[in-house]
Amino acid sequence: MAASSPREPVDHGPPFDPSQPGDAPTQAFLDALTAMNVACEDGELVRLGRYLRHLRDANEHFNLTAVSEPEAMWIRHIADSLSLVPLILSLTESDDDLLESRIPGQPWSVIDVGSGGGLPGIPLAIVLPEFQFTLLEATGKKAKFLEAVVASLGLSNVRVEQARAEDAGRDRLEHRERYDLVLSRAVGPMATLVELTVPFAHVHGIVLAIKGEKAAEEVSEAKQALYALHCHALELIRTPTGTIVPIRKMRVTPKIYPRRPGEPKRVPLGVPRTKNRD
Repeated sequence: MAASSPREPVDHGPPFDPSQPGDAPTQAFLDALTAMNVACEDGELVRLGRYLRHLRDANEHFNLTAVSEPEAMWIRHIADSLSLVPLILSLTESDDDLLESRIPGQPWSVIDVGSGGGLPGIPLAIVLPEFQFTLLEATGKKAKFLEAVVASLGLSNVRVEQARAEDAGRDRLEHRERYDLVLSRAVGPMATLVELTVPFAHVHGIVLAIKGEKAAEEVSEAKQALYALHCHALELIRTPTGTIVPIRKMRVTPKIYPRRPGEPKRVPLGVPRTKNRD
């Protein structure tokens, strides 16, 4: 995993009041950052803590996360999201295929598919302000929560879109094959995830999926889906919190994908129906 690179100061957008209440980072979280070679500025830690406070408060009214203890949230939500930082910096600095396929002079474009409560998109947007993030979320309440958090934190590099991935992935004007990087966390089995995410990436763009210990098994089971979507998995990367599965898009996504809403989850590509029902 690549080391984090020094970054020039970037304007975070509208004024942010650090005196507003937020959760203080735990020592375990700070140790995890050190282990991952990820550096956060003090102001970024304040924003991350305030985001967690928003997440916990909103979780009392509707379900955003099953993890609600502050100490656990710093590791399972924030550290897990930031585990992508070294790889993102490495890819955007030295991956020739990615660099040659993007629009020169434009900010890096990233979409978080099925953002839910904003993970991993919001933590990454806080520490990578020079990147442009889109948070894609189908559920109205969650999308409104994301909009409120983005406004509260003054994140001018983030926009929220309320739509299903199946619908947005067919929108050629705004989303289809428009992004350098596509993020996914807890979206579903790999075969489903591939169909819902790959259409957003331009050719040679990369999907970064955060998975668990069975990531290799999931990738093996998704071989037919990867082939159908014209992409392939790169080397898996273990982190202190999980496994990152990088997927490179090699050719234009066939017009038939993604299928109609609900179909990728109900009938994952290449997965026998008997196994899918288990």
